[in-house]
Amino acid sequence: MTVYLRSLETAVPPTVLVQAEARDVFAAQPGLTRLGSRLVNTCFDSAAIGTRHTAVEEMTMDFRSDDPQFFDPATGLLLNPTTQVRNGIFAREATKLFIDAARAALDACPDLTLLDITHVITVSCTGFFNPGPDYKIVRALGLDPAVQRYHLGFMGCYAAFPALRAAKSFCEADPDAVVLVVCAELCSLHVRTSNDPDTIMGSALFGDGAAAAIVTSRDDPEAPALMQLDHFETVLTPVGEESMAWNIGDHGFEMVLGNYVPHIIDDHIIGALKPLLDRDPSLSGLPYRDIRHWAIHPGGRSILDKVQTRLELTDQQLVPARDTLRDYGNMSSATVLFVLRHILEQPASEGDERICSMAFGPGLTVETGLFTKLRSAGAPQILGAAATASLA
Repeated sequence: MTVYLRSLETAVPPTVLVQAEARDVFAAQPGLTRLGSRLVNTCFDSAAIGTRHTAVEEMTMDFRSDDPQFFDPATGLLLNPTTQVRNGIFAREATKLFIDAARAALDACPDLTLLDITHVITVSCTGFFNPGPDYKIVRALGLDPAVQRYHLGFMGCYAAFPALRAAKSFCEADPDAVVLVVCAELCSLHVRTSNDPDTIMGSALFGDGAAAAIVTSRDDPEAPALMQLDHFETVLTPVGEESMAWNIGDHGFEMVLGNYVPHIIDDHIIGALKPLLDRDPSLSGLPYRDIRHWAIHPGGRSILDKVQTRLELTDQQLVPARDTLRDYGNMSSATVLFVLRHILEQPASEGDERICSMAFGPGLTVETGLFTKLRSAGAPQILGAAATASLA
């Protein structure tokens, strides 16, 4: 049975962080050592990021509050709210992104009604609340209250793939299933000033965003799908458990992102791809660059560099990942869906267009997916992309 991605829409909060201006704020914080200050400048400047979006409106010089919690523009100081404060903002602001992205994905399928949705899968690793985002989406959009709901929490940057794989399984089990998948991450809630290299790297890389998709095996000639979901695979590298992790601290979630991660990916990416490509005899043994599209999660510029070099991919094949990194930073689980959206927006060509996709996360886990692009997705429609202010 063929399972299709019928829509893929994205949303971001309106407040924009300009990378160079954010760098200057982080580099000017009291308590930084000379080495810490150098690391801030190096990490921000080498990240290949121009802008990121944040749900924390006060992370700007224009915002004024009698009781600032994250950033005080009057003094230029970054503050350090508790995990409870950060998670409270997540519950409020992430809900908006979950609902906006979900509504856009449904609106992109006018042949489907709200009551056609049989399953809702939500994904996030940057906050928790209950009733959760799956519940909020059902209530806000007016879905059937008996819809099956699932939430994948705290998995990290690769979690969009388990969500899509589960959606595919639901559709294969029930030909009438229509699954709504929504990823939303507010990574910027957990940034802080520090001399720790991992914390500095996280502050330089992470942004906020959401993406939502409709997955079904229903085939409607009047409403053609965007792509086929062909195969998924999961591989754990033999090393790397301590190199990438995500822990809960008293003042937000704490990222462990060791500088050896790109080297681990470099060493093991070929082996991680083999189980996926072996699923299709026409691709097994083919030079990697002969697969037209590559949707690679831009966990960081150095990761993209390692993947491109190891797989001998062209610069053009890395454009969707590098453009996503430049414009939005690393939005954890939502990011690879932004990359896929970029590919789907490209003009269609004759014949099938295969897409090989991968994302990396704690473990070190490599999730891969093989897709077939069916038609052009048209002009980009990223919700909430208008800039309001910048941190400077």
